[in-house]
Amino acid sequence: MFKKILVANRGEIAVRIIRACKELNIPTVAIHSDVDSDSMHVRLADESICVGSHKPQNSYLNIASIMSAADVSGADAIHPGYGFLSENYRFAEIVTKSKIKFIGPSAEVMKKMGDKIEAKITAKKLGLPVIEGSEGNINSLDEAKKISSNIGYPILIKAAAGGGGKGMKLVNREEELNNALILAKQEAKKYFADESVYIEKYFENPRHIEVQILSDKKTTIHLGERDCSVQRKHQKLIEESPSPVLQEKVRQDLLDKTVKMVSKLDYEGAGTVEFIYDKGKFFFLEMNTRIQVEHPVSEIRGGIDIVKEQIKIASKGKTSLKQSDINFRGHVIECRINAEDPSKNFQPSPGTINVCHQPSGFRTRVDGAIFQGCRITPYYDSLICKLICQGRDREEAIQRLQRCLNEFVIEGITTTIDLHKKILKHKKFISSDFDVNWLMKETFY
Repeated sequence: MFKKILVANRGEIAVRIIRACKELNIPTVAIHSDVDSDSMHVRLADESICVGSHKPQNSYLNIASIMSAADVSGADAIHPGYGFLSENYRFAEIVTKSKIKFIGPSAEVMKKMGDKIEAKITAKKLGLPVIEGSEGNINSLDEAKKISSNIGYPILIKAAAGGGGKGMKLVNREEELNNALILAKQEAKKYFADESVYIEKYFENPRHIEVQILSDKKTTIHLGERDCSVQRKHQKLIEESPSPVLQEKVRQDLLDKTVKMVSKLDYEGAGTVEFIYDKGKFFFLEMNTRIQVEHPVSEIRGGIDIVKEQIKIASKGKTSLKQSDINFRGHVIECRINAEDPSKNFQPSPGTINVCHQPSGFRTRVDGAIFQGCRITPYYDSLICKLICQGRDREEAIQRLQRCLNEFVIEGITTTIDLHKKILKHKKFISSDFDVNWLMKETFY
């Protein structure tokens, strides 16, 4: 097992990784920016090192500073979490060349599947249906116009190295294309240090379904699918498993094909394969070569600690798990709690949390990095914690979430807790009659 792990991230995912390391008796090193010096992940880690200023490019995206921190601390492994450098194959390459273990797939596999353009090409070669769009990076406006005209508007411009809705722009007509292309490239460079973007056909009313996998290159297993269709501007707000719209035959076909594809990739660690589900058909969307925000949904339903498995696979080079070890139980739903004001068009709500009471109870979990007195800064993603509840069925999971949301007290900033209460009571959510664009069409405020 590793002697010391450096956590190259912040916030709730850094806390989540540190907790897994503590249970494995592995010392941890937290990196942080100047404004994060008093944050929860810094408090929980065995050591902490400031790697730069509040700007992500100077700290959490600063490879030189992070590698210096690893060298000074003597860390022999780095866990990248999600976002920031987690899907940057150059970072993985540098870590590996420095004789430090990158907890995730190889740089080669990350380049192939972490890059959304390469992933589409690979998935197509392996026989999965893919969404119509560009074959590679868009280099000019003329090229973008030609591709968009061929597949027909509306289209999506997406960051090749990205995720989470960053660097993504919807274009309804050609007149919007130039401005959208410029903005997408700027966002991609800002958030992922790579301005490459590509174009895809936009689906009007699809569901978003994804499959969680674990692999040690030789053995690949799945932890079921998640339905992540409650979204706002491509940012997921609620995730659940199993998907309430899939018939068992369709579900099994999806899971089998996903495992078959990943088995051919020489993949190591945790990953998620995402699909668009529209009118009874699946289309490969992308593969996230990292842990995802919504991983607790699969952990709870499958009874497996995914972060621990990431670390074990990276350390031993193999997993002891077989598909038969995964025993799915009940229905699990997660609500993302963001520091935003939904009544003001989701305006960010930074500030100091002066009252913080988190729910607890039977089959209830809160993953976060918040505490009374902590500062929520405006410099990073607005996610502050996640509430995850399990029920014997979907109805009970919804009821438990409603109870927990009513218990949740956060004062000093505005959050999406009230919005989640409204969503969970909405007849369309209860009947699962929604798609990825549903939230944008409803009036909750």
